[in-house]
Amino acid sequence: MPYLLDGNNLIGVVRKTARPSEQDRAALISEIADRLRQTRARATIFFDGPAGARASSLGGLTVRTADGESADDAIVREVQRARTPGELVVVTADRGLTRRVRDAGAKVTPPQDFFARFGAAKTGTDAHRGVNPSATDVEEWMRYFEDERNRS
Repeated sequence: MPYLLDGNNLIGVVRKTARPSEQDRAALISEIADRLRQTRARATIFFDGPAGARASSLGGLTVRTADGESADDAIVREVQRARTPGELVVVTADRGLTRRVRDAGAKVTPPQDFFARFGAAKTGTDAHRGVNPSATDVEEWMRYFEDERNRS
């Protein structure tokens, strides 16, 4: 089952920042790629704005930029053009995106469920900051993103 990841939303959960830097993006990409290496799962992570020079692939993880549109719009477009949108799972805590992709036929899972499903990275810590997000951290960020005022 392919996963489409809302990159900036996940950064808020894992890296605890609403304004991600390139270092935050790199750390999240590394964390998710490491988790996916332990499985046969495939995922594409979308970021708003530039996320490096071009799309790249790290094993089961593909990194894509929104190319002039929002990452949310790029994710919705990907779901709409899929032959079997019901097989796609979008990982986000954004209510607006959740509604849009469900309307287009995809499934949605919150970030904490995605991270629980794919366990800890092999290193057990975030290589760039030495952070190992706990369930409490994820719950705290889920409450943060549930508040309409905290989402763009």
